Amino acid sequence: MRVAIAIGGANSGKRDDWQEQVDYVVEAERLGVEDVWSAEAWGQDAVVPLAYLAAVTDRIRLGSGIMQVSARTPSMTAMTALTLATVSGNRYVLGLGVSGPQVVEGLQGQPFADPIGRLREHVDVVRLAFAGEKLVHEGRHHQLPRPGGQGKALRLAQPGNADIPLYLATLSPRSLRYTGEVADGWVGTSFVPEAADVLLEAIRAGAEAAGRAMGEVDLQAGGSLAFGELDALVPRYRPGLAFPIGAMGSRQQNFYNAAFRRAGYEDACEEIQRLWLDGKRDEAIARVPDALVTTTTLLGDDDQVRARIRAYRDAGITTLRLQPEGRSLDERLATLAHGLELVREVEAGQRAGTGAT
Repeated sequence: MRVAIAIGGANSGKRDDWQEQVDYVVEAERLGVEDVWSAEAWGQDAVVPLAYLAAVTDRIRLGSGIMQVSARTPSMTAMTALTLATVSGNRYVLGLGVSGPQVVEGLQGQPFADPIGRLREHVDVVRLAFAGEKLVHEGRHHQLPRPGGQGKALRLAQPGNADIPLYLATLSPRSLRYTGEVADGWVGTSFVPEAADVLLEAIRAGAEAAGRAMGEVDLQAGGSLAFGELDALVPRYRPGLAFPIGAMGSRQQNFYNAAFRRAGYEDACEEIQRLWLDGKRDEAIARVPDALVTTTTLLGDDDQVRARIRAYRDAGITTLRLQPEGRSLDERLATLAHGLELVREVEAGQRAGTGAT
């Protein structure tokens, strides 16, 4: 099982901690982490951090996790991806996603309707560029060149690069199936290992329909990593679940909420969203079930964390994304280092066929 980490996110940029983020990634690379994802919501963008990190790292893969397709034209996504692949020595991974209606319509001012259609067209144009072809596309959402305009179809001046991996962050059944059809990997969220098929079965169906093996898709998921007494840790992680369940998207369309509903938490998700959108955030947080916290994180003592690592592995996750906790950079790195030790123990036990698996 490979291991990934992430930087950025909705709160990124609120304080000047960039050097700390850099030090975190550099040390994570030294510890053996394979991937780092640069998140993009309404804080730092996903791209600039990766360009900087390309210059101060040597081995770790650098993924945009994720670029919002609403925030860029497909041709600009392709230009950016090709550039990042060049400056990183082909360590760049293109991660794309549709985001949600609040970000797309509230922040980007773009329509959110037909998100899967927009994602498909975006990927189609990007892959034309990666193949070194002229960018000609006649779709519902993108037309290249623009009909009736003065421009003609162009081929990017950068050389094509068909080896750039494509990962998709998807949650709805249709988008998960599309991931299985075309993507090299899945950037998973709202994932409960004990209900893995709720999300992974659609990926499997898409892969099989495209004549691919499920093993061709790198499945990435995970959660917060912290060591201590489980009962004391659980309350700290309720807010991080209440927010996407209650606030992300809209009352009519929330992919995170819908995924957890399909995993068996329908009543809780309905109540959390209602309370959150009614302004009762503390009540919404309190309504998050303990079981939802413990199954979407890696918390507790060594044995409990090992059990969660095995749960993700047995569910089919091939890359475990860890979010190590700590009050300082040193504490976070110590948590990450110990988590990596436990991942290696579980993997070594599996290879040896011992009870340690």
